[in-house]
Amino acid sequence: MGEFLTGYVMLMPAMLLLAIFFFYPILFVFSLAFQDYNLLRNEGTWIGLENFKRLFDDGVFHRSLYNTFFYVIGVVPVQTAIAVLLALIVNANIRGKTFFRAAYFIPSITASVVASLIFLYIYSRNGMLNSFLSWFGVEPRVWFEDPTFALPSIMVMNIWSTIGQLMVLFLAGLQDIPEDVYEAAAIDGASPVQRFFYITLPLLKPTMFFVVVTGFIGTFQIFDQAFIVSGGTGGPQNATMTMALYLYINAFDYMDMGYAAAIAFVLFVIIFTVTVIQKSLFGDGSNLR
Repeated sequence: MGEFLTGYVMLMPAMLLLAIFFFYPILFVFSLAFQDYNLLRNEGTWIGLENFKRLFDDGVFHRSLYNTFFYVIGVVPVQTAIAVLLALIVNANIRGKTFFRAAYFIPSITASVVASLIFLYIYSRNGMLNSFLSWFGVEPRVWFEDPTFALPSIMVMNIWSTIGQLMVLFLAGLQDIPEDVYEAAAIDGASPVQRFFYITLPLLKPTMFFVVVTGFIGTFQIFDQAFIVSGGTGGPQNATMTMALYLYINAFDYMDMGYAAAIAFVLFVIIFTVTVIQKSLFGDGSNLR
């Protein structure tokens, strides 16, 4: 009994911190979703489900929802596939592979603000991309100011800045695969392509599960790049308006914290649902080998 109580006493500081900085904020934000709460006046009025009803009639929210899903579906599969390919390259017995590992990883340690500023220059009218495309007779454009290309341009920027970190994760997974498995397959006559699909990919499933789940969670919360590129407006024509950015605008531009909390709650439900679906497809990752 004494050891039992001692254990709980040792856990109390951590549990207290969780309660103050994690559970209480979640409950507070959830309660704000049912209020007309003005941040400047620091007062709220209980309005029930009105904030959620507004979401159904809010065209900007619908656009932010579409943009966010478009962004997630476009970024996660591409960055995962490229990361696997790069991991295979740097794991191969090639000259200078240490250099390539470092070169591919450097973008991942670049701050998102810095990366956004770099791509603002690359995508500008006199930037590197237009200079390159001019060789093929393509008219220059400001890519971030074009409603058609603004969001895909951010997607390219995000893929560039994340594949290095994902490559390292896949590289660790590749190096954890026993070499004798490949040797046995080669003796049995398996080609390199067969070894990849029937050995490498199945044994990479635990890493794949982690990368895909965290990738979905991270991309659903896309904010900083969209904020910097659009100047905090979600433009042009709401082409870069994401759910996290629209949440921020309602909370700190319009001071409508209740409506922002409702958006946050919907975003939480979406991320939680997608994570549960992925867990049901992959399992918990421990039984995939």
